[in-house]
Amino acid sequence: MTTSVADKDIRDALFDQIYDLASKDKAVVFITADADAFALKKFKNDFPERFINVGVAEQSMINAACGLALSGKKVFIYSIIPFMVFRCYELVKLNICGMQLPVTMIGLGAGMSFGFDGPSHHGVHDIAVMRILPEINIFNPCDSNSAAASARLSYSLQKPSFIRLDKGKFPEIYKENDDFDEGIKVVRTQEKINILATGFMTSKAIEAADILKKDGINAGIIDVLKLRPVNKEKLIPILKSSRMIYTVEENSIVGGLGTIVSEILVDSNINVPLKKIGLEDKQHYDNGTREWLHDHYGISAEKIAKRIKNGE
Repeated sequence: MTTSVADKDIRDALFDQIYDLASKDKAVVFITADADAFALKKFKNDFPERFINVGVAEQSMINAACGLALSGKKVFIYSIIPFMVFRCYELVKLNICGMQLPVTMIGLGAGMSFGFDGPSHHGVHDIAVMRILPEINIFNPCDSNSAAASARLSYSLQKPSFIRLDKGKFPEIYKENDDFDEGIKVVRTQEKINILATGFMTSKAIEAADILKKDGINAGIIDVLKLRPVNKEKLIPILKSSRMIYTVEENSIVGGLGTIVSEILVDSNINVPLKKIGLEDKQHYDNGTREWLHDHYGISAEKIAKRIKNGE
């Protein structure tokens, strides 16, 4: 019995899609910096000549990817977000983006998905630095279908791309036949209060909306899959129709989804109040379960709902 994409771990959905691309295109190469996932075993076994593990050497991985891309390969690279982004930022900026190479960076550990590993593994500041690179495309999938679509879209773009990858099974928010090219989906009908969320926090925003509904407050939910470039053509009408906008993210409130939306509001002269719900602008040194961290930092579904109910 074939497992549907929606039933897969979000990592397996993405890597299975890359496997399918590689089975049809011999130019597809996969490089990992000693990061693993169950679905990668199939790629390694069936395409050993196109699977490279450079070990714990992320900067070497970037340079190898650039060399292969310059020779005509379509390269996917894989490591934990902070190690790939911050340790390699100069190389990403100058080599991958500066030369506009067809390299897709898959960063594992979006948000606080590596809860017990602490600040060295939290992926909560990467959006801010990656989105200032003019050539980059940034995808932040919220479920398995959008993760698989992110692999397809980055492959078809043939430009520098960054996919923020979570881990585990998530509620199905996208369908396999959705129009992923739009990069945005209205998950729940637009209301006077609209919540824009991304990644793992879209499911949390839905939970918060369910809590609010019990108190007679209706909130629309919009998922932003593609953080750069954002589909302004679709997003601006949503913003204009709102009386209050909340952004919800498992990311620093500096430079993430809230900042992106605030820039659009200003640039488009849209006079609608915006409140950003995310991680406070500070270092986050705590570790624990993701659920505990969310409650501790005020971004659990219950605390999101409370803030919206109180107009905070």
